[in-house]
Amino acid sequence: MEVVAKEITNYTVRPVQAATEPPLFPRLRERIEGAFRQRWEQEWGSRLPTQGRKATPDAVRLDGNDYLAVTGDARIVQAQVDALRSNREFVVQSVVFQHDGSPTARLETALAQHLGKERAMLSQSGYAANVGLIQVIADDQTPVYLDSLAHMSLWEGVRAANATGHAFRHNDPEHLARLAQRHGPGLVIVDSVYSTTGAVCPLERMVQVAEQHGCMILVDESHSLGTHGPQGRGLCAALGLTHRVHFLTASLAKAFAGRAGVFTVPESLRAYMVAHSFPGIFSSCLLPHEIAGLAATLDVIRESDHARERLHANTRRLRTAIAAAGYPIHQGSEQIIALEAGTEVDMLSLRDALESRGVFGAVFCAPATSRNRAMVRLTLSAGLTDAEMTHVENVLAEVAPLVRPWDWPIARRTRARVLS
Repeated sequence: MEVVAKEITNYTVRPVQAATEPPLFPRLRERIEGAFRQRWEQEWGSRLPTQGRKATPDAVRLDGNDYLAVTGDARIVQAQVDALRSNREFVVQSVVFQHDGSPTARLETALAQHLGKERAMLSQSGYAANVGLIQVIADDQTPVYLDSLAHMSLWEGVRAANATGHAFRHNDPEHLARLAQRHGPGLVIVDSVYSTTGAVCPLERMVQVAEQHGCMILVDESHSLGTHGPQGRGLCAALGLTHRVHFLTASLAKAFAGRAGVFTVPESLRAYMVAHSFPGIFSSCLLPHEIAGLAATLDVIRESDHARERLHANTRRLRTAIAAAGYPIHQGSEQIIALEAGTEVDMLSLRDALESRGVFGAVFCAPATSRNRAMVRLTLSAGLTDAEMTHVENVLAEVAPLVRPWDWPIARRTRARVLS
């Protein structure tokens, strides 16, 4: 103790100076200058495109994912508060240390039952769920067939597995069949509802192709869990396909409005998964108030038929109005609406026109989309009022002559296909 006290006493506190950093590796600097500098300065105007104006309290926010408007539900908030007050001795640790009977395990059981599968496993995020699952169920001998618009986390899972990924044309099961015929049995990966366009996967045919070629199939239900199917069980349940799909995954940051992900596995795979999935082994578990909130949210979602009806009604109404104003949104049909301006410069002009009139969407550009398919994504919710819907419709009609959506590349491509 005396030595420590002496060391502390003799410690010299130096004046705070401006921070300096060591030089970056030359190759990193080359990449910044060659692939990013022009984009940052000339196309983006030295501002991140995802950060436009700050939304005012009266703005219409179409840039979130809370499809059923459950945020702030009194039952969910109370469950979180109760957990914060009662879990003072909780140990933050990897999920692999969570025993059966823990709140985490009980929620996993409830989610598995909701999804109609034997086992469900929670992850820190939908991204971690996809990476952690694919890393285990595929390897360097497993060909993996992914829809070309599959979420980036699914592609990263293929990389983590050291597997070879084969992209098939979006929503084209016949192209999938040709690839599977050429490369052999493997893993098929699709989204039930695609996150950039709101397009619905032709799941019945995809499952049929997977079965015909001896493949397993993984369906990411991030944008249909909660919003589709009986009690919000998802699109696979709505179509009666759950028992034919090997793996379901979902982000719980969409309709569940939380911070977690989930994937399903058969009981026979659970122990192997726990022992080998890196995101589960090397990440901390969800916290008690998160688990409690998600458990309460599951109950709310089961009882939210009216909210689902409202969401789908809002979707039909706004899609009809947007299409009538001249926007090419035919690539999707669900609560996600892509305004695909094309170039990032044109997308930023669209974003600014909408935000200056109090409508806020989410900007998507590379790497979330291909380089020349930048878009403003509008996501609808059950909580939108009639006045808010009317405002959005009026704004989109007003800015259409300014941004000329009928001249966007996607509109020109569609016309060319019709004429050919």
